Amino acid sequence: MTLLSEKSEASTLVELALTKLRQDILTGVFAPGSKLRVEELRAGYDIGASPLREALSRLVSNGLVTAEGQKGFRVAPVSMADIRDITNTRKLLEHAALRESLSKGDADWEADVTLAYVRLDQEHKAVQSTSGASVDSWERANKNFHDMLVSACESKWLLNFRQIVYDQAARYRRLVVLDDDQERGAHEEHRQMFEAAIARDTVKSCRLADDHAERTFNLMAVRFGE
Repeated sequence: MTLLSEKSEASTLVELALTKLRQDILTGVFAPGSKLRVEELRAGYDIGASPLREALSRLVSNGLVTAEGQKGFRVAPVSMADIRDITNTRKLLEHAALRESLSKGDADWEADVTLAYVRLDQEHKAVQSTSGASVDSWERANKNFHDMLVSACESKWLLNFRQIVYDQAARYRRLVVLDDDQERGAHEEHRQMFEAAIARDTVKSCRLADDHAERTFNLMAVRFGE
């Protein structure tokens, strides 16, 4: 095996480890504050220690994991102060991304947003009919819809920071089990966000994005009794 192919394989393993860890943290497989032991992860993922440590280090930079010096890694803890900060930051980034996306979006962007909304609507109906069995599919459709709304934004840095904060908010959202009334409320918000975006109503789109971000915060406040 050449040096180039070895580097390529190592990079692939790091990306695989990163994807698996990120997914399991966001979906609550690893609870907030829980220890992430490399040896246990090796057995569970069938990935070597070096790629796992590199992936964990990257997740530290994204705020999903904390490093404890020589003691290893843990899933980042949760708190109301943290989700308040995340919510406020999410609003700022979403506003900037929406403004640019709505001003630059073309016919292809409209088609992508429409398709994403249709898929989300289908997943909403599937969740209702299967009592939550399709929640993971709904989460993917939900993320895709929000991503498509800002997909015409040309700032890679803005979209990168937005993604980091979105992941943090998603982690908190998955800690809360949505009941039927809450899920229907979110679906109605999505409909309004879709219509405002297609109408290129930037002011309304930003206001709806704010309301949507506050939903997660309010649900967490109820959970923690604050």
